[in-house]
Amino acid sequence: MGSFKGHALPGSFLLMFGLWWSVKYPLKHLSKRVKTNCHSSLFYQRLELIEGLVKASFALIGILGEHFTSNGPHMQLVNGEDHSWVKLMNWQHSTMYLFYGLSGVVDMLTYFPLKVPVGLDRLSLSLAFFFEGFLFYFHVHNRPQLDQHIHSVLLIAIFGDAFSTFLEVFMRGHVVLEFLRASLTILQGTWFWQIGFVLYPPSGGPEWNQEDHSNIMFITMCFCWHYVIALILTAINYSLVYCFVNRQRWSNCEMDVGIWKLNSDKDEKAVLLAGSEEE
Repeated sequence: MGSFKGHALPGSFLLMFGLWWSVKYPLKHLSKRVKTNCHSSLFYQRLELIEGLVKASFALIGILGEHFTSNGPHMQLVNGEDHSWVKLMNWQHSTMYLFYGLSGVVDMLTYFPLKVPVGLDRLSLSLAFFFEGFLFYFHVHNRPQLDQHIHSVLLIAIFGDAFSTFLEVFMRGHVVLEFLRASLTILQGTWFWQIGFVLYPPSGGPEWNQEDHSNIMFITMCFCWHYVIALILTAINYSLVYCFVNRQRWSNCEMDVGIWKLNSDKDEKAVLLAGSEEE
């Protein structure tokens, strides 16, 4: 992650999942009230399987990217010549990806006929968030002030995600917790991009003064703005899903009314025919 691309990759991964959750969970809860094609256990099982596969695939891409780039450790942990550690920062990043990969595997196993305990998928995701934060906490020691601060505020979103997801183990399907997880994951994703722009400006942009306290104040305020944007995106997606589900409901109602009228016409014709035969 010691580059702009290194922060853009996990940022894109988390942003994509946060936005997806902000659509999936409203669809799941709102469609329960309506008889739509979206509300079936088989439909959601397939979605969960695909989600787990995508999560595991992204994690694998992240691990390979950390190890097999030109300056990566290439799976070498200790230098055989002087017995020194090799690229420990890359190893830490790949460890973060590893836990997300395990979470993806558990997601897939949960929806296979293996009778995996209910809630294990949420627990594995909570652990992935927790170990991401745990590794990040010890990740930025002895760095410039701005570098430390911009990574430290990220811990709020990471541990918030870990805690809310852990609560879902015991309160599965709690819509508020699911929305909280979605918004905090969006926040993580956008903030990784922000870190990339601040510490590794692309296209030769101006560098930030990492010892200027006013920059630290701005970054703190900017983090709050990012969460406001995350909440707005979550609300917009909820509104769009709500409109979609309502539209489906009215379509179903019109279809039911049409079928009822058709059946009524058939019954009336049958009665008339029966009456004419009696005459």
